[in-house]
Amino acid sequence: MWDDAFPSFLIGLREGLEAGLIVSILVATLVRAEARSRLPQVWTGVLAAIAVAMSFGAVLTFTAASMPQTAQEAFGGVLSVIAVAFVTAMVFWMRRSARNLSSELKQKVTGALAMGSGMLVLTSFLAVGREGLETALFLWTTAQAAGESASPLTGAAIGLVLAAGLCWGLYRRVLKINLTKFFTATGVVLIVIAAGVLGYGLRDLQEGGVLPGRTAYAVDLAGSIDAGSWYSTLVQGVFNLMPTMTWLQVVAYVAYLAVVMTLFVRGVRVTAPKARPEPEPEPESATQRSADGSGDGSAEGSGEGSAAPKPATARCRPVWVVPAAVVAVPAVVAGLFVALGRPKPAGDQTVAVSETDCGKGFTAPEPGRQTFQMHNTGRQASEVYLVDPSTDAVYGEIEGLAPGTTRDLVATVAGGTYAWRCVPASGKAVTSKAVTVTGGGAAKPVAPVSEQDLAAPLKSYKAYVGKGLDTLAGQTRTLQHDIEGGHLGKARTDWLTAHRTYASLGAAYGTFEDFDKKIDGRADGLPGGERDKDFSGFLRLEYGLWHGGSAKELTGPARQLSADVAGLGKAFPSQDFDPGDLPLRAHEILENTLQFELTGDTDEGSGTNLATADANLAGTRELLTVLKPLLTDRAPKVLPAVGTDIDRVQKLLDAQHDGGHWTPVEKLSDADRRRLDGATGQLLEDLAPIPDLLEIRKSA
Repeated sequence: MWDDAFPSFLIGLREGLEAGLIVSILVATLVRAEARSRLPQVWTGVLAAIAVAMSFGAVLTFTAASMPQTAQEAFGGVLSVIAVAFVTAMVFWMRRSARNLSSELKQKVTGALAMGSGMLVLTSFLAVGREGLETALFLWTTAQAAGESASPLTGAAIGLVLAAGLCWGLYRRVLKINLTKFFTATGVVLIVIAAGVLGYGLRDLQEGGVLPGRTAYAVDLAGSIDAGSWYSTLVQGVFNLMPTMTWLQVVAYVAYLAVVMTLFVRGVRVTAPKARPEPEPEPESATQRSADGSGDGSAEGSGEGSAAPKPATARCRPVWVVPAAVVAVPAVVAGLFVALGRPKPAGDQTVAVSETDCGKGFTAPEPGRQTFQMHNTGRQASEVYLVDPSTDAVYGEIEGLAPGTTRDLVATVAGGTYAWRCVPASGKAVTSKAVTVTGGGAAKPVAPVSEQDLAAPLKSYKAYVGKGLDTLAGQTRTLQHDIEGGHLGKARTDWLTAHRTYASLGAAYGTFEDFDKKIDGRADGLPGGERDKDFSGFLRLEYGLWHGGSAKELTGPARQLSADVAGLGKAFPSQDFDPGDLPLRAHEILENTLQFELTGDTDEGSGTNLATADANLAGTRELLTVLKPLLTDRAPKVLPAVGTDIDRVQKLLDAQHDGGHWTPVEKLSDADRRRLDGATGQLLEDLAPIPDLLEIRKSA
């Protein structure tokens, strides 16, 4: 998409034009000096610079990929800030140097000619290398911001190709560009883009835990701006301005833009009266040599004369050796750097997993991020945990390792005691012999959760549900009486009240066993659809109340609903509620909401899916309240982020009802629907770690 591609296009165009102009001036200087035989040395230096830049980009990419998520955030944030510093220095340098670039480079080439071929290679390498490294770093940071999109690389490629065409046109004098004005205009745009990259980088540092203020939002427009609209994606892609930004991001963005833009514009105004058009490189025709070109020629003549009488053996080396070397060496060095930087298998042997012999082959690893090769030698699928046997804290895990298979388990190891715990599908857990690791470093395990830890939250939640069922029983009796008395208008109002109560109790994935299907089951799959005799509960009544059903026709379903709710109220205290399922509900309730309510899939005529979604959100709040003590100890950053997400979804839902009237899902504007889906999706993403954080893991 153009919004992600534009910043990279601009940096590719500008940096490519800078590097291209440098190469053009170098080539033109040698041509005017009648030293065409030295051109391969220039191209060798250029090739080396390109190889180093590409190798640098590879190191950034593969090194970051091997890091933990929080380390990736911090790494990306640091490099984003460095990229901003490089780009800022680059725009000021080119503004200052554009008019004198040609003469400075000619002087360097003249000196290099006198000193031999190696200096000419070095001169071209240094002249182009800086641009290449800047380009690689800036492209990496913009690609990180764009996620999996290939747009940044596409934009950069287009910019570089266009820059190459412009440089060729300037060299051949088929184009005339005021380069001072060009670099000034693009400098202004790049300063604005760099301000956004700075904000994005600081956000990464906050996400990585390096900087504070991750949930201290100065701007939160997610409820009023459609994040999926063309204008929003354009602003986000080009300027890295998000609907939600922290105070640190906003202050840094404004301060950088104010200070840097002021200095840049003031510098342009001061130097503007002295500005002259950039002299384009001279073409290859000898008739267009200038006086300064003749001087270059005389210098070259002396240089060539001193270097000419070389023995014949000096030319025995193939011409491709040096270019091949300057490409191969950076690639090899980058490959070694990546290989050494990636997590290594912890030992030469794989670690065995079985029902009887867990951890065979396990020896004390070195501190740091390690990859363990886990091989299941047993007859059952098994879960595998790397634990501290004294506390049961978990450092890494694999679920469902099938017999005869091998999978990698990546974990960060620091000083301490470690052991493997193998939990077969059936049977007892087996814990290996412990080993001790010495050394520094830091590793953050997941604190163990037992059934006892979840006992108090489960008791509180069951009390909440029990109280809600008592309320629901009275509400469904009222609904039954409305219908029996023929008060269908009042029945519609009371139906919504009762249904919202039920939806707030977290009836997700079999919480109430078979009662849920009776009370809130859908007509999907029934032979007769909405008219099927087995279609019952709230949705059956909804269909009848909003499709002209008579009181006589609806009396039976209303009585049945009331009886089923009463039956659930009696059965719930003795129902089997696995404590380990409680953390799952924090994610599953709203997963149901996104799948059924926000699609309108369960609407039987009332158009109140958003009211149901609102009740689901209330149920999720209650779950998080009872789980708060456990989450605060294990992941203190999760709840503030989730709380912000919930408030955002709540605000969007509140905007869609007026008293008892709710906007039907199908009547939402495209923008409102995308905002609501996006905010709910973000909430689900932030809720996703909770089941893993509070998972009950079997101990020995």
